[in-house]
Amino acid sequence: MKKLFLGNEAVARGLYEAGVRVVSSYPGTPSTEITEYAATYEDIYAEWAPNEKVAAEVACGASLGGARAFCGMKHVGLNVAADPIFTASYVGVNAGLVIGVADDPGMHSSQNEQDSRHHAIASKIMMLEPSDSAEALEFTKKAYELSERFNTPVMLRMCTRVAHSRSLAEIGERSGDELKPYEKNPAGHVMLPAFARGKHVVVERRTLEQIEFAEDIEFNGLNRVEMNSDEIGVIAAGINYCYAKEALGDKASYLKLGIVNPLPVKLIKDFAAKVKKLYVIEELDPIIENHCKALGVEVIGKDLFPMCGEFSQGLVKKLVLGEEAVTAKLEDEIPARPPAMCSGCPHRGVFYTLKKLKLTVSGDIGCYTLGAAAPLGAMDWCICMGASVSALHGFNKARGAESESKSVAVIGDSTFMHSGINSLVDIAYNRSASVVIILDNSITGMTGHQQNPTTGVTLKGDVTAAVSLEKLCDAIGISRVRVVDPYDLAAMEATLKEELAADQPSVIISRRPCVLLKSVKTAPPVKVNADKCKGCKVCMGMGCPSISFRDGKAHIDNTLCVGCGVCAQLCKFDAIEK
Repeated sequence: MKKLFLGNEAVARGLYEAGVRVVSSYPGTPSTEITEYAATYEDIYAEWAPNEKVAAEVACGASLGGARAFCGMKHVGLNVAADPIFTASYVGVNAGLVIGVADDPGMHSSQNEQDSRHHAIASKIMMLEPSDSAEALEFTKKAYELSERFNTPVMLRMCTRVAHSRSLAEIGERSGDELKPYEKNPAGHVMLPAFARGKHVVVERRTLEQIEFAEDIEFNGLNRVEMNSDEIGVIAAGINYCYAKEALGDKASYLKLGIVNPLPVKLIKDFAAKVKKLYVIEELDPIIENHCKALGVEVIGKDLFPMCGEFSQGLVKKLVLGEEAVTAKLEDEIPARPPAMCSGCPHRGVFYTLKKLKLTVSGDIGCYTLGAAAPLGAMDWCICMGASVSALHGFNKARGAESESKSVAVIGDSTFMHSGINSLVDIAYNRSASVVIILDNSITGMTGHQQNPTTGVTLKGDVTAAVSLEKLCDAIGISRVRVVDPYDLAAMEATLKEELAADQPSVIISRRPCVLLKSVKTAPPVKVNADKCKGCKVCMGMGCPSISFRDGKAHIDNTLCVGCGVCAQLCKFDAIEK
């Protein structure tokens, strides 16, 4: 039976059918739904880990314990997980271990356009890349077979367009979930230098075996050749194969690579010999292209196709055939709609106050990164998860005590649990009078309301222990911990001034749940009394989507307003009423 699957949903189905027992991940768009769908299967234990490194280590342990295991993350999360994954390549597996990673060409929800194939190459781990939901399901199952065949973790590379599009996939039955026996093997599993040196030799030999496997298209079922025309040949993988097929059709022949690491040698040379002009179509970095050129195969790649951003059918058609794609277009121009914090977002009052006090703000990854956007413009930099806290510490150490009284870090509750704790330990241990604001909205907001260790609920919905941010901060040496409601602008401003004046580290917990949570009951909307409104536009400085300006007066959309009352605190003329 076939079913219409989201790409990530198809991977989860593949995990189920492959007999996976343990899934541990950290949410990150565009990979999040893999784990959320996996959690719907009773036969799979699924969890949110505090970060990707922990998730990978949990999956490694489960694999060594004899259970097929999976961990999922987005491309930047793979950086966090790289430490255990690189060594897991040497350790190998007992039961199959698959690492799912979703890249984000075009940076729809990411801070860079990292190409995760580099991680597969550097860690010497086989990587498969599906092009649609059917392959996402089948490649996931195949990955476990290969993991156990070659005694290695296997990476499954998704991208935004495959992860978040739908296509048909064949449903099968669950198998392979038998718990394998565990046998103690220090020489194979304890990576002391003496043992690791020998395992490196094994890894290199394994890579050669995998290359040989990738060559045999009749046997592996992952790489394939489609001969149509000898004029144009295309080498592509994943979504780029789909773009090429739709744009070029039978005008080109295709070498479709399902295995993107290691890449075949003879297969590429043989295909190149059959066509007059050969294109390598790949988003982001020229990995396949450079491999071909190293083999002495002449290809057209990044000298024609861009290094940055997503490709499309139209782009491929234009660059290869010189033809413009016919696409449907609206005649009217649609006004730009930049992303903004929601009406009633608890973070808005914090950033308004930070801007008012003209503070330097070290930012982090989350919904609150939008505090950098106009009209708030209250964030100075944002690097990666957890970096706001440690970067503030470095900034203050560089610039001295005066800086400590004029700068803060902002970090969400989930991000603090992910990688902010160690950074705060650094502040406490190395004694900078830095002020850290934990924006506690009681959920992991940016990726779609996932639970985290502070919420007291697991991925499966079970009640569990909740980390107390106050007690945690106290335990690591922060004696000044304040809790404030971000809807109370006066209290937020007074608290900030007091903590910035202190000569020791401080944490301010801005606590109010995300307004989009189903458990949050909103107040009736507020309205503008037009007779009192002077048109001063002070309320517009909040950047609230509910507030607009019409006919010289402020206007509040009562279908959007949640009655937070923050704007009313700004109006000197009491024009905003309940």
